[in-house]
Amino acid sequence: MLDIKFVRENPDLVDESCASRQNAHWDRERFFELDEERRATIVEVEGLQAERNAASKKIGQLMREGKREEAEAAKAQVASNKDRIAELDTRRSEIEQELFDLVAGIPNIPDESVPYGADDSDNPEVRRWGTPREFDFEPKAHWDLGPELGIIDFERGVKIAGSRFYVLGGMGARLERALISFMIDMHTKIGFKEWWLPVITNQATLFGTGQLPKFEEDLYHVNPDLYLIPTAEVMLTNLHRDETLDVADLPLWYTAFTPCFREEAGSAGRDTRGIIRVHEFDKVEMVKFATPETSMDELESMTVEAQEVLKALDLPHRVITLCTGDIGFSARKTYDVEVWLPSYNAYKEISSCSNCWDFQARRANIKYKDPANFKGTRYVHTLNGSGLAVGRTMAAIIENYQNADGTITVPAALVPYMGGVETIVPEG
Repeated sequence: MLDIKFVRENPDLVDESCASRQNAHWDRERFFELDEERRATIVEVEGLQAERNAASKKIGQLMREGKREEAEAAKAQVASNKDRIAELDTRRSEIEQELFDLVAGIPNIPDESVPYGADDSDNPEVRRWGTPREFDFEPKAHWDLGPELGIIDFERGVKIAGSRFYVLGGMGARLERALISFMIDMHTKIGFKEWWLPVITNQATLFGTGQLPKFEEDLYHVNPDLYLIPTAEVMLTNLHRDETLDVADLPLWYTAFTPCFREEAGSAGRDTRGIIRVHEFDKVEMVKFATPETSMDELESMTVEAQEVLKALDLPHRVITLCTGDIGFSARKTYDVEVWLPSYNAYKEISSCSNCWDFQARRANIKYKDPANFKGTRYVHTLNGSGLAVGRTMAAIIENYQNADGTITVPAALVPYMGGVETIVPEG
């Protein structure tokens, strides 16, 4: 979340930020009403406390002088002040909670380098790698080829779970497992620390990364207080909630594989075929903790790290910068990495790499100390990125590596993870 002091001193900038995001709003009028009431409450409490202290001193003097009636009147005033102070303290707590909730609903302010735009059609391309394959036969979509090979089963997924679920069998299951291990190995080899995490989380954790309260409708509830995770970012970032890190340990690079669960509320009609947009999916996540001075460099390197996975698999892709109208709630700046999918004749998102600055750290209370350069503590900057979405990577491999006879060539980098299997052929 934003610093309340920053919001108070820069309301016009907050207005501009929300306007640039197209669909973001904040209650500026209510914010300043509450802020003024809070200030007035503090002033009144301080005045009452001063009166109480003065009266307390006066009571002793009056008692010594034998002026009991005046002393009793002073005692009554002290008691009255005490009751009023307690009442005002309660109201101040209510005001501060409402202020906190109001500010917690304001999205992060896009970085100056983020281009203005209305929606994803305004996202500029930064670079691209590889050339989409030209087929000498009519290529099939993964939602057709997968079932034909017996590696993806949509009907049984719907039967045992519901719409937007699927199952993998045989070489499909093997390919999913191979991709997960391959991606984790790539990240750990360059310095990421691997974690194995729960897939159930609590409200404090989801608030820390910005999923609650804004995106509650997209979350799967386990019970009123627990949820299935939408991404490993939630868990990795909150590993250090309410902690103070040492600057000597920064940056921290973390990675983890988890299943992810999303209701996909509001996505009716979007990518309904195949395994691109489903309710449960596997993903390998990257999270970084960095100092404010280095976080933008860490964003650049994280995006390259996501690209390296696609390069190793020889999958054509491009990088775009999300414009103000498409950037996420917690993000200050985001790059999307998009892989080429022949079935769409277009690039589709496979990784989203974001620098959240201190937005998540303020919500999760994650700070760092650097005694050589400043007193006290500062909030760290947090970053997250997919490395990669496993199901979408599988779809890209099936479509880009298909052959005229209906088989799929396994990318060379994955062959060792597939037990030496070089070609996926129809089962049976």
